Amino acid sequence: MKNIYITFLIIIFVYGCSNEEDGLYLPRALANQADQFIDIAGARIALTTASPIPWDTQIINPYLEVDPVLSSKRLPLFGDLHVHTKNSFDAYVFGTIATPNDAYEFAKGKPIIHPAGFSVSLKKPLDFYAVTDHGTFLGQIEEAATPGTPYYGTSAANQVRNLNSDENRNLSTIVQRRNAFGGFLLDTITAIQTGELDISYANSVSRDAWLETIEAAERHNDPGNFTTFVGYEYTASTNDFGNLHRNVIFRGDTNKLPALPFSRGNSVNPEDLWDWMDKLREDGIESLAIPHNSNGSNGAMFKLTDWSNKPFDKIYTDKRLRNEPIVEITQVKGTSDTHPILSENDEWADFEIMPYKVATMDYSEPQGSYVRDALMKGIMLEEDQGINPYRFGLIGSSDTHTAASSQEESNFFSKIGLLDSTSELRGSVPVTTKALLEHEEALVQVNDKKYFETSSITWGAAGLAGVWAEENTRDSIYGAFRRKEVFATSGPRIKVRFFAGYDLDQSKLASPNLIEYLYSNAVTMGSELIKIDGKNLQFFVWAVRDLDSAPLQRIQIIKGYVENNTVKEKVYDAVCSDGSEVNSITNRCPDNGAKVNLTNCEYSNSSTNISNELSGFWTDPDFNQNQRAFYYVRVLEDPTCRWSTWDAIRAGTTPREDITATIQERAWSSPIHVLND
Repeated sequence: MKNIYITFLIIIFVYGCSNEEDGLYLPRALANQADQFIDIAGARIALTTASPIPWDTQIINPYLEVDPVLSSKRLPLFGDLHVHTKNSFDAYVFGTIATPNDAYEFAKGKPIIHPAGFSVSLKKPLDFYAVTDHGTFLGQIEEAATPGTPYYGTSAANQVRNLNSDENRNLSTIVQRRNAFGGFLLDTITAIQTGELDISYANSVSRDAWLETIEAAERHNDPGNFTTFVGYEYTASTNDFGNLHRNVIFRGDTNKLPALPFSRGNSVNPEDLWDWMDKLREDGIESLAIPHNSNGSNGAMFKLTDWSNKPFDKIYTDKRLRNEPIVEITQVKGTSDTHPILSENDEWADFEIMPYKVATMDYSEPQGSYVRDALMKGIMLEEDQGINPYRFGLIGSSDTHTAASSQEESNFFSKIGLLDSTSELRGSVPVTTKALLEHEEALVQVNDKKYFETSSITWGAAGLAGVWAEENTRDSIYGAFRRKEVFATSGPRIKVRFFAGYDLDQSKLASPNLIEYLYSNAVTMGSELIKIDGKNLQFFVWAVRDLDSAPLQRIQIIKGYVENNTVKEKVYDAVCSDGSEVNSITNRCPDNGAKVNLTNCEYSNSSTNISNELSGFWTDPDFNQNQRAFYYVRVLEDPTCRWSTWDAIRAGTTPREDITATIQERAWSSPIHVLND
């Protein structure tokens, strides 16, 4: 696998030569052209001056104005901002032939066909969706694999010709597909070096795929009912394969978009991506970048120095805050909240940990790779230097590579198409298929059973992005992203609210005007609150169950704070199921008796009072007015079967012994930061 990534870095150097023009990094084929943008209808227009979004050096956020009455009408909306189709080089190798159009049809509730030939659909439609194919090699493997194209006849197509023809879409091609990923890169290097493959032609292929992405988003955007965002994935990594991927989401209400995405072909330095985004913003094209899979970054996503290994300064901090207001905390390739090594006193830290660097079986360094650790490092930086680039909100998404997000444990089809389309290929049941047994090197022994060795066994069902928005439109949802009034779930559509304020009137709990009162007298998730001497800091937490999932068990509040020049964390149970009281010594709810039957995955609760909704005011029992702190909510469901257990039950075998059989689905709010001044 390392050889594949080394090859990838080589080809990016050869293929991705870039040229800076007017502050925009353009692919070579466009470097000397005056028409640097594409309008949303697909026609080329010249670079013009448009009204920029008013972001200045003080990070003024135009979306922060609050009207308490209007704000109280905000709706919880759920979506996915991380979706790959046939236009992503890896997805096509995995067997995906679904288009951006198919992806949006799926999100709106229509069944589509999985690469393995079976139908997949959602229990209920999503509210918003974004196709985010890789900017690098956008649309190119399909072109290389298709007879009759100029690409098909070159050596670049040696490993991928007819890859997704009907006769090649079977189990016997799994190993071939694994090899084809790296083979395409090597063969493309050769084709470029010999002049067999023309770079301007390759760029035109990507431009056509980008237009397909834009046109599909425009076709399916239905203000008030279903929202689409134009986006793509910037797929960079460090020299030691640490993941630095970001999804770039355009607000989408401008009359133009960049001619091609800024990819790692332009630069592997995310700071260059931010410069490109800033330049676009000056010309009226607003966007944001969302880091993902920090868990696989080997400590690089949230390190304490910039790309040149210099300490952060205000310019860096402002640029990162301006361009990356939110982070993806959970997706199929694991959850990036925290790690048991980092949070030894958090009993729920070991949740869907994918321990590897992305696309490898090499372990990723936890320090600098998890969200809570980054939030804590941020407030320590703020104490020491007065800067904090890690004040971000939290969302979830899927990272599906089949155009369809696999959100349900009981209907899990993972993410990499043909390569993990069966329970055997996912590593959740013993291998019995002859074609797989013949590859002894790809098997791992667990007690007396042989399983397919794959990182897929450490993956989880897809996450979701939740927002509080006035209406289901691009501008309203994008506004929620920018003010960080967003939350994440591990798949269920759990609704979460979180407020903080001083001397709040707890008698308002039963008032129909409670939310309006809170918007008038408190701040919501994603916000900052200045400490006031002599005032009583209070929080309001609220969560509503997804009725298609398990009952809620508890609402917790995660606190990070600085004490004696050291960052610390603490987990508090704030509201318990069944109306139980939190133990004032342990800060934990009593056991509610929830159980799971591992023979059929039925779950039960010893109480007759099933918790569909939990809410309440909470006061930090350890509050210290002199401490810099942040707080965020984590909501836990009762335990349910993990997808791997569902796989085992259907196969008539016992769950794999080295993998947890049950999980507790959850939701996370964005943090509220409590500042000293």
